[in-house]
Amino acid sequence: QVQLVESGGGLVQAGGSLRLSCAASGIIFSFNVMGWYRQAPGKQREFIARIAGGGSTNYADSVKGRFTISRDNAKDTIYLQMNSLKPEDTAVYYCNAVHMRLGDDPNLGSWGQGTQVTVFS
Repeated sequence: QVQLVESGGGLVQAGGSLRLSCAASGIIFSFNVMGWYRQAPGKQREFIARIAGGGSTNYADSVKGRFTISRDNAKDTIYLQMNSLKPEDTAVYYCNAVHMRLGDDPNLGSWGQGTQVTVFS
């Protein structure tokens, strides 16, 4: 059974930083494309960042240069370092895992329960 457990969310002032973590179990971690998505109130869930098993990354334009995704295959964990946070970054952040054979469609993978990030000005 796949389990993705996010942590690290919280309340932070604009300009500040947070680091999210997502611990995975029940999967062969290195075979999965891992991603971060977020959903703000009244909006659709949106892509933030993705990292393949070999370490290649993709970012949404809205976070490029501010957020960094990384993975530790020895700990079955990914991270999202978020710097220069803005109020518009406020959302529930979700971790996603998709087996590399399925491509990168997150809906073909598994989701965590989400962690709330709130940025106040």
